[in-house]
Amino acid sequence: MSERTMVEALRLALEQEMEADDSVLVLGEDVGVDGGVFRVTEGLLDAYGEARVMDTPLAESVIVGAALGMAIRGLKPVAEIQFSGFTYLAFHQLESHAARIRWRSRGRFTAPMVVRTPYGAGVRALEHHSESREAYWAHTPGLKTVIPSGPRSARALLVAAIRDPDPVVFYEPKAIYRAFREEVPDEEETLPIGQAAVAREGAEITLVTWGAMLKRTLDAAEVLADEDGVAAEVIDVRTVSPLDAETIAVSARKTGRVAVVHEAPRSFGPGAEVVARLVEKVFWWLEAPVKRITAPDVITPYFAREQAYLPAVERIVAGAREVLETEA
Repeated sequence: MSERTMVEALRLALEQEMEADDSVLVLGEDVGVDGGVFRVTEGLLDAYGEARVMDTPLAESVIVGAALGMAIRGLKPVAEIQFSGFTYLAFHQLESHAARIRWRSRGRFTAPMVVRTPYGAGVRALEHHSESREAYWAHTPGLKTVIPSGPRSARALLVAAIRDPDPVVFYEPKAIYRAFREEVPDEEETLPIGQAAVAREGAEITLVTWGAMLKRTLDAAEVLADEDGVAAEVIDVRTVSPLDAETIAVSARKTGRVAVVHEAPRSFGPGAEVVARLVEKVFWWLEAPVKRITAPDVITPYFAREQAYLPAVERIVAGAREVLETEA
């Protein structure tokens, strides 16, 4: 088992799926000659040629529209959009067509396609390169929205997404593309879409999170253990849609206290859906109101304010302490 960054793990997933299945192909801006803006697809052009690694024009609607046509006709395209802020230009193709084709055709056609895109702040990029808008896609019936939190889950979830018969929006937290390494098995590995994971076990408070915020939340749980003697349980959501509400509910029943951490803006964000599911499922087990620890309702700021915008370890710890000290 080798230690890999998330970039290397994603590339491994693409390499192994392309080797095993001739219907898998990659398309997007600069994915071929340049190996992608973050070098995730580096080397794939040499290995599989221009017929399966396609450099496209700078036209996101064309990239996703072409991928949809390929998927309907039996291929398994993996489309890369260079930054999540550019996916809006393909919103019509994703929302109005890819997400609806199974329903529209009464099951005659499916769209086994993946739209990979880097998202999130923390790398000193501009605002259209830094937002966290997973709620747009999670709110769209017919789309699955997957967000890995580290190299191993990235590799396993991307393989699952490529094999899924329906369209998957695959959000990659670029702040941790090369931030750390994890052991990733060389042999095939997948994780089920729609299943969360307990990243750290505890009994006194549940912290729910995903993507780049998992590392910060785990660090916050360590602080709570060291300084407060509090055993926090951390849930890695992995799939925002479909949401594994049951795993979250089981943890909430055990601890009675919950906080949700995400870097998307607070209002109408994914955390609100987590809170709603908990109210529906475990209201009588909750010993305090569920807290959301999120980015504020502003556009992602420029460099000097970027870290203040994101939930920091200190803010997560403070929010957890507030929940622990509050009585329902």
